[in-house]
Amino acid sequence: MSTASPLVSTGWLADHRDGVVVLDATVLPVVADGRLTWESGRARFEEGHIPGARFADVLETFSDPTGRYAFTRPTAGRFSAAAESVGVGDGTTVVVSDGAAGNWAARLWWLFRSFGHDRVFVLDGGSQKWRAEQRPVEAGAGGPVPPVTFTAEERPGFWADKTTVADVVEGRENATLICALSPAEFSGETGFRPRRGHIPGSLNVPAGRLVSRETNAFLPAAELRELFADALAAPDPIVTYCGGGIAAASDALALAIVGRNDTRVYDGSLNEWAADDRLPLA
Repeated sequence: MSTASPLVSTGWLADHRDGVVVLDATVLPVVADGRLTWESGRARFEEGHIPGARFADVLETFSDPTGRYAFTRPTAGRFSAAAESVGVGDGTTVVVSDGAAGNWAARLWWLFRSFGHDRVFVLDGGSQKWRAEQRPVEAGAGGPVPPVTFTAEERPGFWADKTTVADVVEGRENATLICALSPAEFSGETGFRPRRGHIPGSLNVPAGRLVSRETNAFLPAAELRELFADALAAPDPIVTYCGGGIAAASDALALAIVGRNDTRVYDGSLNEWAADDRLPLA
């Protein structure tokens, strides 16, 4: 497969399902007693999914469950094992989907690329668009998993850490910070962390505004460029963040759609930043 875009359409996937591995990366939010937690989307996947798809557990398997914060990115060794567990080998073409607005698919897409696998694409509109078009679904645990070998090699330039972001805030490093959370969370009006707000100097491009409400697909490139106009006008590289590095991956994906390849995702995001009382919030 050859495409300049990180996206594939539902029509393309319908025509090429036999030649790719489809992964469903859905994770479900759970809000109770004023706290936000997460649960696996496996049960929903087994109720119905794109035929032949396999479930990719971003909550546990494709993250480091021993990390201090949810969705901490895994080591190369752990990622290799995770990829092999869903039948993705070194030469496999992967199409990632989810049952939400694409944040989970974007996170898994970013992880694959950061570990050296370029044959990975996001299903534009995800399973919501697939179902809305009355395309076939099947129930059950998913397609069979063949034995494969995946060689993960961590690439530079994909991730930012707390020290890097602090250097940007203090002016020791040049970068444009973009927060992918909602305007209410960006302003500190709402949020689930004890310290609310955003990293000083950040722009706000909410991941929820990147997709069409009617189709769940990404907006046209021209409209995405308008949303990111302030960041695109600056010559500096970009660092995206959110609460835990998930919505930030959607912003990174949208930036890739419009041709920006100098983006890094702050993996710990506000879960890490806000937990350190020494660090400023606006």
